[in-house]
Amino acid sequence: MAAVMKNLEQVNADLQEQKERAENVDFKMVTFSLAGKDYGVDIMNVKEIAKADKFTYVPNAASFVRGVYNLRGDIIPIIDLRQFFHLPMDAKKTDIMENMLILHINDQVYGTIVDKIDKVIGINKENIQPPHPIFGDINIKFISGVVEKLGELYIILDVIRIFTVTEDEKKSSRGGVSTEAGEYFVPPPAAGEAASGQKSAADSTVGFIQESLAALKRFYVTDLNEKWLHRRFAEWGSGRTGESLQLRTAPEADNFLNTFPSPCSGEFWTEAYANHIKKILVDNAAANINVWNIGCGKGYETYSLACILKSRYPNAHIKIWANDNDIMAVSQAPNMLYELEELPEYCRSLTVHGPNGYSFNQAIKDSIVFEYHDVKNENTLPEMDLILARDLLSYMPGPEQVRLLGDFSEKLKTRGLVIIGRNEELTGVLWQAVADDPVSAYIHNG
Repeated sequence: MAAVMKNLEQVNADLQEQKERAENVDFKMVTFSLAGKDYGVDIMNVKEIAKADKFTYVPNAASFVRGVYNLRGDIIPIIDLRQFFHLPMDAKKTDIMENMLILHINDQVYGTIVDKIDKVIGINKENIQPPHPIFGDINIKFISGVVEKLGELYIILDVIRIFTVTEDEKKSSRGGVSTEAGEYFVPPPAAGEAASGQKSAADSTVGFIQESLAALKRFYVTDLNEKWLHRRFAEWGSGRTGESLQLRTAPEADNFLNTFPSPCSGEFWTEAYANHIKKILVDNAAANINVWNIGCGKGYETYSLACILKSRYPNAHIKIWANDNDIMAVSQAPNMLYELEELPEYCRSLTVHGPNGYSFNQAIKDSIVFEYHDVKNENTLPEMDLILARDLLSYMPGPEQVRLLGDFSEKLKTRGLVIIGRNEELTGVLWQAVADDPVSAYIHNG
């Protein structure tokens, strides 16, 4: 009888899944909880998901403003939605990280603190019902609708309304986000923002530099690395004027790009960098751990990572697919010999000494498959726990960056880890930042 009931439950689950697939999904929302109730926000307004526990205090700000936060170089205001809506809050422990939705509203970025972030849900807009005071403990003007999904009722917040001030509010107040308590907060405009909205001469020069980098070095500026470009331009422009800002030759472009590469590029990772990597490796009790290392070159970073993984997951069977489009490099990598002084301390116990120098032991070699492969082509790799692709995406045109990131999303397991270049960053609800400089790493929330 138990087996029959179990089969019936599976049939019902399959039918529900088929029903969802047949449903016309034209609205996606990120769901979260506040004071025990379920809420949603349009995924188009969600830049990313993050965690943080330290914010910089802002004097004279409203009570719901927890402060400002440095989000990889951008200073953004942090709004505690629980306090904004006057909801009950548990006493906060000092060592607990806050869950944050990073929202993009009218060219401004805000961090919003919530109790728990759940998942992404797809629905049909026709199923959204008008808001009613009975559905929530918050002011109805901040609710765009309510919807039922899989037996759960979600209150959809109107974040545009929450973070947008009407003209009447501007005239009657200091301006900013209003609450029932009459408190307000508006972040200052970004530094250097032109009042007229017109493009400055500096913006035009950055555009020329961007074009020169693509033409001379096949380095492509997108959202992935745009922040680095502007930081580098500020440094580059110091002491230079006019024509001297331009990049006319490959050596000039190389000089401009010299601050872009990640640490230990083309060499074994130092103890310090290896320790940064170790800190972000998530707990994983799986018997098999799969890794995709793209742009492995002669294998220095591959061997570095293999030794770190062997230390972090001693009982797991580790498999690293190490790819590069330099056929000479990948053909040499399995048989490389080293002097003892070349090897970092954390690698030495995993090497053997031969007549011509040191090489990695058979266990490490067996864990790595060095292969020639161009990531522009399809591959048949299994699901991955970790993808390592430092400084690779920036040397691909924008559409190829998008395609490869889609490939990452498909191949990474849920809560899998991707490590990209130090000066690269991912945005979007699927990617949750888990590391700061000098490592840029993200957990996949798909």
